[in-house]
Amino acid sequence: MPASTPMPVFFHPAQLAFKPLYEWAYGEKIAHPETTARAESIAAALDAEPARFELRRPEPLPASALRGQHTPNLLTVYHTARGLPDGETFHPMVFPRATRARADPTNMHHAGAFCFDSGTPLDNHTWDAATWSAACARQAALEVRRGRSRLAYALSRPPGHHATRDAFGGYCYLNNAGVAARLLRRHGRVAIIDVDFHHGNGTQSLFYDDPQVLTVSIHGDPREFFPWFAGFPDETGKGKGEGFNLNLTLPGGADLSGWTEQLDEHALPRIRRFDPDWLVISAGLDAYHLDPIGRHDLKTDDFAAIGDRLGRLGLPTVVVQEGGYYTPDLGINARALLMGLSDGAAAAASHRPG
Repeated sequence: MPASTPMPVFFHPAQLAFKPLYEWAYGEKIAHPETTARAESIAAALDAEPARFELRRPEPLPASALRGQHTPNLLTVYHTARGLPDGETFHPMVFPRATRARADPTNMHHAGAFCFDSGTPLDNHTWDAATWSAACARQAALEVRRGRSRLAYALSRPPGHHATRDAFGGYCYLNNAGVAARLLRRHGRVAIIDVDFHHGNGTQSLFYDDPQVLTVSIHGDPREFFPWFAGFPDETGKGKGEGFNLNLTLPGGADLSGWTEQLDEHALPRIRRFDPDWLVISAGLDAYHLDPIGRHDLKTDDFAAIGDRLGRLGLPTVVVQEGGYYTPDLGINARALLMGLSDGAAAAASHRPG
């Protein structure tokens, strides 16, 4: 992407209609961290630099984009929630361990059969916000696949990397990175790298048996942090996908040196060996030292350094926003990551033959 060409940034105002007020965490009712201020902070920071970033609205998400990625029952739960009264938020509270065959997705009281935590509520705007969030990821992937840009950013909110084929949770409803990767996969091999503080259990599960998609995640050790039940180093894929899933864990308090060690010694060499045609980045920013949910020690300039390393892979790249909850600095952190990516990509281009 020439330096004079602004990076396309996809966002739709309908993503702000969903406003969860609270969640249940360790038995306590707390203010919900996944607020509209997250997207507003990022949009404002990028809109302030029109020479570097161009905000655009995505096209509506076609039904085919979710076909095969999420079960009909899961999507029906979201449609059922559209019937909730204005101002009413539904928190699943019963999570049956038995088979889901008897769960009725048209009954809100059965929503816990399609959810894995108590912090991810539903209301009558969830579906619209989630589908526009996924539409941003799809549009960014189309932009890159069509060769219009080598780097595009989806300001996806709500996030998506915890959403599995048949369950929502972790503030995620539709797997946005999955939507982007599945579109690109039709045109070559895809590497996904997740740099959110929390492991992207949903993304891992979608591609766990797929040798055409390499999933790499650097995250807080799941023995200490959410999602607790996934993200361990011995999860390496299954069947034909064995060896195409890489989890790199870091303890609480990890700083840039820990992150770059995992990138330089493990993540980046593995991606290069895979030799993908496309790169999808799940861009969580909750490893920031002030983040109320993450427990790592990255600073704003550190996100630029991480972005620069990823950009130097020289791959057509789709960036999909995931977590990041310290809203006063979220915009500058996103901008730092994206500018680092752009600068790294420019450096890689300068070394390409021809």
